[in-house]
Amino acid sequence: MTEGFPSTHNEAHDSFVAVQASVVRDSTINIVPPDASPQEKYEVGVRCLEEGLPGRARELIWDAITHNHDGPQIRFYWALAMLSKRAHHDLSAEERRQLDRARDVMQGYAEDKDWKPGLQVVFDLLALPGKADSETAAVLKRLRDLAPPQRDLIVHHLDLVLTSRTKASLWAEVCELARTGQFRGDRSRRVPYYFEPDPIGARTRPPEESTAFRYRPRLTAWTGLFVVAAGFLGISAVIAEPVTAIVELLIALGTGFLAARFGQRWWHNKHRLQAKEQELGQASNQEPVPDPARSPAAPFPASAGGGAPAADGFTSRVRKSFEHYFGKYLPHGCDRPEWLAHTTGIRAVLAAEVAFLYRESRISVDRVNWLIRYLARDAKDRHNNGMLFAHRQQYRTPVTTKLACVLALAVLGVTSLAVTVTAATGSASAFHGFLTFAVFLGAIGSGRRAASVWLDMRSEEQRFAEETQEYHRRMCAREEEFQRWKEHLDAIRPSDAEMEAWLSHDKVLFTADVLRHHQLTWYDIIAHTLLTTPARPYRRARRRGGPWRYSRYTLRLFLATRNGIREISTEVDFARATRPGEQRTNYRFNAFSSVQVTEDDRIGYEMALLLSNGPARTIRIKDADSHQLEPYENARDLSQINLDAAGFAHTFRLLEGIAADGKAWIERNNADSPPPADSAD
Repeated sequence: MTEGFPSTHNEAHDSFVAVQASVVRDSTINIVPPDASPQEKYEVGVRCLEEGLPGRARELIWDAITHNHDGPQIRFYWALAMLSKRAHHDLSAEERRQLDRARDVMQGYAEDKDWKPGLQVVFDLLALPGKADSETAAVLKRLRDLAPPQRDLIVHHLDLVLTSRTKASLWAEVCELARTGQFRGDRSRRVPYYFEPDPIGARTRPPEESTAFRYRPRLTAWTGLFVVAAGFLGISAVIAEPVTAIVELLIALGTGFLAARFGQRWWHNKHRLQAKEQELGQASNQEPVPDPARSPAAPFPASAGGGAPAADGFTSRVRKSFEHYFGKYLPHGCDRPEWLAHTTGIRAVLAAEVAFLYRESRISVDRVNWLIRYLARDAKDRHNNGMLFAHRQQYRTPVTTKLACVLALAVLGVTSLAVTVTAATGSASAFHGFLTFAVFLGAIGSGRRAASVWLDMRSEEQRFAEETQEYHRRMCAREEEFQRWKEHLDAIRPSDAEMEAWLSHDKVLFTADVLRHHQLTWYDIIAHTLLTTPARPYRRARRRGGPWRYSRYTLRLFLATRNGIREISTEVDFARATRPGEQRTNYRFNAFSSVQVTEDDRIGYEMALLLSNGPARTIRIKDADSHQLEPYENARDLSQINLDAAGFAHTFRLLEGIAADGKAWIERNNADSPPPADSAD
């Protein structure tokens, strides 16, 4: 039967979501090199235990022990790894014999004040079933007398092997420890950073190569013609009237120099401003994104509907990210719609640049969000400083420059005509006069052509110099922001051990709330198990070789009591540690007909509970991650790591036993009646 209550349960058993914001970090913190020493293997094993991977931990620590790295501290952590997330009956016969032999080995260790007493308490707790209350009280006193690190580790990792009396005696302390540690370490602020991917390095679009060299042949040709024509006129004028011609030529040279100086600045500013405005206008209207596979001159394919070019998925996500962060970082006095409308062209240009620079296989937009955030903040700051459209000020030509250029050109024209007249009147020949004016027209044409080519060449050289300078400025600023963000991530991102500790506290407090709601004590519980699975939609991340951590979990607690099975599930927002609702279901022992587990490369692991009086219930244990494998990772090993972290093995064994033998199996397989060390598996 199922109790009515407000539920937030959301399982889509027949649907599949391929990727839900997955991040894999290339960390070697728990990777064991082939030539690792026993000490190094032990240290990695301890870290694995802290991070909720007891299976991997016991392999590594036992390997260190067999290579003569032994002692009370090593055996203490090995014993915890043997028992963590496991009940007595989950141990094989060989593992039970290993624990018995370890008790004998312990007697030969030198006395210390921490590790040997802690190891002794572990073995005393294992021997408690069937003991008198006085012996239980004595063991609990020795447990409480241990230093907090050893005591807390024992209570946490021996959860499933403690007897009901022991657990009931310690439960208030366990809950208080969980309440104290649930938000320790600024959890709510730091957890979201765990799912932030490692940022990809700073990049910026380099300046287009200078094409000034292409102008040189034409400039040489037109300049040569102009020099010949101007030389003919000048020489003819000097021959005719030396004093007058020299004065006129000096004026022409001076005004020509001034016209070239002011005109070149005006020409460059005009064309650069037009280019910038055209770029903003085109980006605002069509948002074209260059494709590295295409040449710059190649046209973009139109979308099916015509008009704007088609965009790939990465480009679309980049644009959405720009819109999000521009809408988040608003300048003073602007509301969101106004600011987004005002920066349409700027956003499109920046999005095109980022998409061009980072469009690579297996690169998600999350890895460049640091840059998009920086560009959004930079745009806001430039708007506040009045520099958002700085190119309009940079390339604005002053009126004085324009007037000086026009005046110099006018004087140059009049003086040039005067030089021509002087040259023409120096001879009485009509042919010479005609030739002089023909050369004058040729000088005007070739000079105009030479000036136009020279202005284009100088503008291109200046453009390349300006863009090169701007490239280095942008690159320096982006590299500084990249280093700042990376250092911030390294400082604030929680470790896997912290993530596991917070999850452990959530499990304890969830269990406490369930017991309180059902008015149960540990004396009423024959056996229990808690399965941790992802809750969609989620963000997930892991370091290489580690388990997936999720932004949202489903905690599913199975309590076996004398009246049947209670299943209580809830979803947890991991950053805030909130549980908005629960789903509660009760089963009779004979309601389970079988338990099946299926593995699918596309879906992952699923566990189906087949009921005798209803449809099968499917529980998604883990999503597929074969597409998220890093180099040198094995899909089978990674699956085992995640199943170990979820507590799957004990849950499956418990439910499978209930399906097979019902209540009888539960009563034979609980912490109050452990199997003897020499019993068969």
